[in-house]
Amino acid sequence: MNSEEENEVIHRWQKSQSIRSIATEMNLSRYLVTEIIRKQTRQRDVEAAIQNDTPPASLGAAPTLRSSKLDPFADQLAALLDRYPSITATRAMEELTRSGYQGGYTILRQRIKHLRKTPSKQLVVRYETAPGVQAQMDWATYTIDFTGEGKRRVNLFSYILGYSRRQYICFTQTMEFETTIRQHIKAFEHLGGVAATCLYDNMKVAVTRWEDDAPVYNTRFLAFATHYGYKPWACQVRRPQTKGKVERPFHYIETNLLNGREFRSLDHLNETTRWWLAQVADVRIHGTTKKTPLELHAEEIPHLLPMPGLQFDTAAVVYRVVDTDGTVQYANNRYSVPWRLVGELLPVRILDEFLIVYGRSLDEVARHVVMQGVSGQRRMEPEHTPPRDHEAQMERLRERYAELGEIGLAYLEELEHKQRNSKHQALQVLGLLHAYHKSDLLRAMQRAVQYHAIGFTSLERILAHQATPKPSWQQLDEASQESLKRLADSEPIGPRHSQEYQQLLYGTSAETETPHGNDEQADSSKTDSSETGGTEANHTESSGIDPKASANVEDSTQ
Repeated sequence: MNSEEENEVIHRWQKSQSIRSIATEMNLSRYLVTEIIRKQTRQRDVEAAIQNDTPPASLGAAPTLRSSKLDPFADQLAALLDRYPSITATRAMEELTRSGYQGGYTILRQRIKHLRKTPSKQLVVRYETAPGVQAQMDWATYTIDFTGEGKRRVNLFSYILGYSRRQYICFTQTMEFETTIRQHIKAFEHLGGVAATCLYDNMKVAVTRWEDDAPVYNTRFLAFATHYGYKPWACQVRRPQTKGKVERPFHYIETNLLNGREFRSLDHLNETTRWWLAQVADVRIHGTTKKTPLELHAEEIPHLLPMPGLQFDTAAVVYRVVDTDGTVQYANNRYSVPWRLVGELLPVRILDEFLIVYGRSLDEVARHVVMQGVSGQRRMEPEHTPPRDHEAQMERLRERYAELGEIGLAYLEELEHKQRNSKHQALQVLGLLHAYHKSDLLRAMQRAVQYHAIGFTSLERILAHQATPKPSWQQLDEASQESLKRLADSEPIGPRHSQEYQQLLYGTSAETETPHGNDEQADSSKTDSSETGGTEANHTESSGIDPKASANVEDSTQ
């Protein structure tokens, strides 16, 4: 505020204009106007005291304030605030009104705000640990615009030793259980041992839940920690200060490693990260210890727990049904297996770099390099494809149907005699094992042979009438299961007006009425869906969509 405005304030005040009126007309705060007047009054008293050689009476004193209706209740208000520090102005107004207070609410609220004791922020004392006693681990997520792969989200794993501050970091695509323990092992190898205790926040990989202010640890994670001989320690909820040694380096990584650099791909990012750890982070003078992490790490290595002779098995095992094209699906990509295994439910073991498929006798039948950072790709091995000779292919199919028993062989024999494309339909029939139980499929085959209803379509119709499909969660592929899990973990969606669905169904705004033609199309589509109810219901269930949910959407738009 310049001197001209201060002069104008003093000029108006000396003409007996009220502080509120001055503040309103000059578009200033009443507190600012009061401060200007107080400052001018002090300066005038000092000048008068110097001229008269007398001590200034009002030096340091505020201008005389007018009394208010709240003054007689000051002691009662102070007692309320002392007994109930978080009491609201509304509750204080009720109590004072009972005692005879007839003043306004605004002045009471301002007085409470002035008198209330604001609690000071609790001081966090950082304590140092002895060598090899403690480590801290955490995840962070970043969105990086790779020059070769485009913009994508990556996860940063960080493990830091509390004494030396030496750190291991690595960027990954996911932060699931298997990835987390693999990165732990790499951190142990990089740092030459394991700290006796490691601090974690409340990530689900380590902590399942809290009961009675105590963490309940993930049993698989406890088995991993026990294998390496260290103790996991979960921090209190909403208290990141406990892991300050690992939280603070994230800022250093963002400003020093990621800032001002471009990366072609995730592999290039991790290659740069390894260089940065060795040439920058490990050799810098740490602000707290006043030594380099490499120097202190040399002192800490003898105190770390040694690595066990046998490494913990970090592989995930999932079960997949071999599709009719002779592939299994993982992470939205497809990998080939021997075509004779079509329709079988096989265990699939996922390592850090390889995907291994095992047969029913647990012998390895296929091995592939895991495709990372891509989606919708196929990896086919020539030896997994069926032979070109038709007779050889049918011989392999007979072996597969022989595993189903006499009913399976009888059905395949009838299929060969009555269908021209018997080989293709035989593969389709094996694919039904994905949606139905084996016992149901055998009963349907027996009925088909008995009534000479041979063919994939006829068998599928028999199953639709007399068999119950597998539950939808058993039929969903991995990508659909992960999508449903994200929906279940997300915040619930509140109620919507039915008009909002018009934009989704017809491409119109919520305010625009649905054209009559679209109503006819909706009626016709409804009729078509009722005519093909069985097939459409099966397709809806296998795609992971709740038929009741879709019905609710249709009802809301009509």
